[in-house]
Amino acid sequence: MHVFYGTTLANGFMLGTAQYPSPAILANAFKRSGASVATVSLRRESGQDRAGQDFWQLIKDLGVRILPNTAGCHSVKEAVTTAHMAREVFDTKWIKLEVIGEEDTLQPDVFRLVEAARILSEDGFQVFPYTTEDLVVADKLLHAGCEVLMPWGAPIGSGLGLNNIFGLRAMRAHFPDVPLVIDAGIGLPSQAAAAIEMGFDAVLLNTAVAKAGDPAAMAEAFATAIKAGQLAQAADPMEPRDMAAPSTPVIGKAFLA
Repeated sequence: MHVFYGTTLANGFMLGTAQYPSPAILANAFKRSGASVATVSLRRESGQDRAGQDFWQLIKDLGVRILPNTAGCHSVKEAVTTAHMAREVFDTKWIKLEVIGEEDTLQPDVFRLVEAARILSEDGFQVFPYTTEDLVVADKLLHAGCEVLMPWGAPIGSGLGLNNIFGLRAMRAHFPDVPLVIDAGIGLPSQAAAAIEMGFDAVLLNTAVAKAGDPAAMAEAFATAIKAGQLAQAADPMEPRDMAAPSTPVIGKAFLA
């Protein structure tokens, strides 16, 4: 089950809408992905001369849940203001909260993130915080009102995959009942499958699809990988072991003198 703030999604694939070569390619990628959520930056919209309305209509025509984000915000005030504008534009309580603290890695400023999350939660938002795998920060975000956590796999747009396997596994084990989404850094379908096999509820990505040579084909590849990860995780996979174990039983084996 993929339940976020009481909303059940068809699958754990969340796909971004930026950087595609054309609107037609974006629409085709979403069609082949089967993604249940589209993330959209408010900065794609403009209040002047109805600029951006064609893009917004395209997003509505995708027929998926919209998750607006506060991409590019660096302060609490900027993030909170952007979130309020997004709620009016997109008519949703959902908000992916980004408060960037470092330019080279686009690492979140977790101190301002917790403060902004508390303000927005008190204002009735359902916050999806883009955070690190730090367990202390995660706990503070939950106490601030968040019911979902979105730790990064690697820096945004890097395609490096899951950089801190230990930290991500620890987060999954520490918060067994909290919906967790790997957000950022996924570059290959195999990395998305690994995240789902690890027990994460969803993955959110953008660049890996939008910048692929064939975005639609890559979107379908990710959808297939995520489905495979879900099936594998539900099947209760075997635990790794240090020593070999014969797959052919020894009992009943013929011995030659």
